[in-house]
Amino acid sequence: MFSISNTDLFLIADCFPLLEELDLSNPKKLNLVDRNRNFLQGVEALSLSLSKLRKINLSSHYYMNDRMLFHLFNNCKFLQDAIIFNCDYITINGIALAICERPTLTSLSVPCAFDHLRRVIERSITPHFINSLLSLKGLTALDFTSLSISNELLSSIAMEGLPLTKLVLHNCTGYSYDGIFCLLSKCPCIQHLDLQYTRFLDNQHLTDQHLVQLSSFLGHLISINLDHCRKLTESALFALAKNCPLLSEIKMEYTLIGKESAENSNHSMDSFVCPQLKSLCLAHNFWLRDENIIMFASIFPNLQLFDWSSYCHISRGISFQVIKRCCKIRHLNLAFSDEVNLMNLLTMNFEAPKLEVLNLSFTQINYGTLYVISKNCCGLLHLLLAYCGGVTEIGVKIVLENCTQLREISLRGCDEVNSNIISSMISSRPSLRKIIAPPGFDLKDKEKKRLFLSQGCLVC
Repeated sequence: MFSISNTDLFLIADCFPLLEELDLSNPKKLNLVDRNRNFLQGVEALSLSLSKLRKINLSSHYYMNDRMLFHLFNNCKFLQDAIIFNCDYITINGIALAICERPTLTSLSVPCAFDHLRRVIERSITPHFINSLLSLKGLTALDFTSLSISNELLSSIAMEGLPLTKLVLHNCTGYSYDGIFCLLSKCPCIQHLDLQYTRFLDNQHLTDQHLVQLSSFLGHLISINLDHCRKLTESALFALAKNCPLLSEIKMEYTLIGKESAENSNHSMDSFVCPQLKSLCLAHNFWLRDENIIMFASIFPNLQLFDWSSYCHISRGISFQVIKRCCKIRHLNLAFSDEVNLMNLLTMNFEAPKLEVLNLSFTQINYGTLYVISKNCCGLLHLLLAYCGGVTEIGVKIVLENCTQLREISLRGCDEVNSNIISSMISSRPSLRKIIAPPGFDLKDKEKKRLFLSQGCLVC
């Protein structure tokens, strides 16, 4: 929501006594009449009235403090999941006290805090916090994003044998490889692991060898996020694919994927197939080459999402070789790619009937490319063409004619498309539910926006 007031909190408390999930996170504006005091009363009203509450997210409600957290945990007897990021006045000891009031918690996101310059405030993990955390015998999800943690914390969790299935150490500091090794070796049921921006003590990085070792403990892993782990190459990717039989999603943006094969021409995995992987995100990997992408398409034939956006060293038609090899592909992200500028699509013989999301933002796509895509990808639901200078009204019309199920199209920054086309777009393609308008559309014209919304389409 753009704005949340204290009155809204009282209204929710009065109107929805059976509410089980409440997400009021990240409001753009907090209407503070009497600033903190009134909002604290509103949160207290929520905690007293919503006796069935199981999950709450009050992230970025910065007035939240230890007392309010204690009230929430004490009064909401069924509370299982609390997410309160960016709450500057909540302390580690305050969290520890609140945890003791709600031993039935199954998911905990420990809030990081910021100073007035939006820098992360370091918070030291205390023995009191560790002891309180270990009392949560049913804890399955832990999120320590941007906290300074310790090997003692990780090893204590490991020794206690908490039944963790989700662990988020995104941008965490203060621990070493030994700490994460200890935890993962003792928690064999981890399904979701987030190690973004991993940097150990003494500024050591996560390496391929680390991932080879850790992957042997991750037999139940379903998804992993290794974005910005800048020392990792395809060896880490292959180790995960080989050792994690349930792995469905891998994110490895801003890594060294491709560097190893560029330096070692004998490096190949062509004989290995990993049919369980459904999603592979390799955006911003500037060592990627054609042979890497084709190899990944062969190794992971059942991919439904493949993202190699911001990759410029690509040859003609690589994406359509991927489509042929990965016949189940549903989401393809080629944003910032030079490929569509190099392709003579009219000579391509391909079909992608299952493709639903196609991101071609910031490319040199033109009418001919749009014609072929719309003919062969007629099942598209979302087409993103932001800042594509070659897109014209004729291209947009051909897309609307051929993609009969299209629900969303982005024309942001498409200077060659007249904003007056919006009305005819909605009338010619009733399936449209969202249009991100081209330059020139008056976003302050409430009557026009209301008219379009009455026809079932949001224009923004």
